[in-house]
Amino acid sequence: MQKIPDLAALVAETGGRHRTATQHVEATLRNAILSGRLAGGTPLRQEDLARAFGVSRMPVREALRQLEAQALLDFVPHKGAVVTEISAADAADTYAIRMALEPACLERSVPHLAEAEFAAAAELIEEMDSEPDPGRMGELNRRFHMVLYSAAGQPKLLALTESTLAGFDRYLRFHLAAHGRAHMSQEDHRAMLAAAQSRDIPLALHVLRGHLETAAATIATFFAGRGGADSGGFS
Repeated sequence: MQKIPDLAALVAETGGRHRTATQHVEATLRNAILSGRLAGGTPLRQEDLARAFGVSRMPVREALRQLEAQALLDFVPHKGAVVTEISAADAADTYAIRMALEPACLERSVPHLAEAEFAAAAELIEEMDSEPDPGRMGELNRRFHMVLYSAAGQPKLLALTESTLAGFDRYLRFHLAAHGRAHMSQEDHRAMLAAAQSRDIPLALHVLRGHLETAAATIATFFAGRGGADSGGFS
């Protein structure tokens, strides 16, 4: 378990630039987690935070809920809020698994996809374009990919792929917290859908592999930029 750093110093660095107490607490903790000042495994006790920020526990509680939605912390039974532990090695491993499973699903699925699946995938892209909730974004992203893989005809392969995507959700939410919606790779989603609709399997696979390789490289760069820190979370 990590020891919590000087909260007073973290608070002093942010100043009073936020409109509400909740925004102040959320922004301060989010920046500290993304920068590595709050390492993975660090406990965030509500009473300590309320004292450091000079606020009641209510805005602290709401800020912690928002950080949980961004996959920046977990609520652990009997411990409370703890900064999420996700390592660079775990991120690379996750993407290696996705790279092995998802092209296999897509290659088998594309010849059998129908207009209903294409329409559903297009609708999910539109929903992701306007969805503000990071938790909901993860669900929509998973559903988009699984719609395109759904006609693969191999239930065990699909179940394993969906399970991997569900585990990937926290990486995506962390990614959105660190970089914003502009890095969601929606153009890759649109290109993948267009290739599938044209039954162009080589192009669809090329787009998917590039999509995964770019995301994996982004995560590696993020961890490298934190001075080699190996935990703290990513999308």
